[in-house]
Amino acid sequence: MYAPFFDLNNWAHVLSSGKDWMIILTLILMECLLSVDNAVVLAAQTQVLPTKAEKEKSLLYGLWGAYLFRFIVIGIGTYLINFWEIKLAGSIYLFYLSFKFFYDQRHPEKEAEREKAERKSNHPTKKEGKHVLSLFWRTVISIESMDIVFSIDSVLAALAISDNPVVVLIGGMIGILCMRGVAEIIIKLMDIIPELQPMAYVLIGIIALKLLLALPPLRWEMPNTAFAIIVFGILILTIIFHFCRIKKHGRKHL
Repeated sequence: MYAPFFDLNNWAHVLSSGKDWMIILTLILMECLLSVDNAVVLAAQTQVLPTKAEKEKSLLYGLWGAYLFRFIVIGIGTYLINFWEIKLAGSIYLFYLSFKFFYDQRHPEKEAEREKAERKSNHPTKKEGKHVLSLFWRTVISIESMDIVFSIDSVLAALAISDNPVVVLIGGMIGILCMRGVAEIIIKLMDIIPELQPMAYVLIGIIALKLLLALPPLRWEMPNTAFAIIVFGILILTIIFHFCRIKKHGRKHL
């Protein structure tokens, strides 16, 4: 299954073939469209980290993990069509993320207690001697888990376009990099426009529903282009709402 990855002649042929590069460009565009929902989820997940440096670092670690997982998945891509349970688990987890965010917004005192516990677990005292994963590493693991869920569709769609795993790998790697760029843009916008954070968790709930509807027995797939238009439409409306609110009430009331 992995032999084509280690065939230098195959790599040379792909890199020198105009036809293969056209396929790669198609795969990059498709990866970006398929990964719009992933970018929204990643941007929202990093918001739990306290510093900009940790947010960027978590995305970097997630990027390398995504590359490694993509290499593994492409080799066994033909078997993934049967792994609908992964999507079900991902859908349930996304519903949990969305519900938890809005529950914490309605119960700020419980959120404050949770953040206090998080800080304590990230800096345990010698007396406690606890060895638990820090908030940063839990976030990285969460990012990797979402990459696993979202990459299945991307790999299967890519393998339907090209049966050469090297072409699929190159297209996927560049596409993942573009998607991480979109996630970083959303993170920066969230710092400027606070309304984007609840918007992101509304979208996470919609994404969870989208994943759930695609499972047996319904198997209803929303066109990815249509979903990308919906996401960017909601994003634009949220930005317009933000500036209208500032104009009417001033920044101090946000």
